[in-house]
Amino acid sequence: MVRKKPLVINQPEVGKLIRELRLLTGLTQEQFAATLGVTYPTINRWENGRSKPSPLATEKIEAQLLHMGDQGKDLLEKYLAN
Repeated sequence: MVRKKPLVINQPEVGKLIRELRLLTGLTQEQFAATLGVTYPTINRWENGRSKPSPLATEKIEAQLLHMGDQGKDLLEKYLAN
């Protein structure tokens, strides 16, 4: 099995992507954290640029974006690292 290239997001943009995704899905930080299997403070740190998602969390975020269809794909394109 060939593993796809991991999602790479510009570091300053990670928080913006997380927040925009969360708001588009209508979730609070607590609810969004539960969908990813992380804690509320973790989401808060991501959104405020104090830390970035782990590779596993990044995969879950990407899956959520792709599940959203065109809207999610647009967000991916907006925030992907060059």
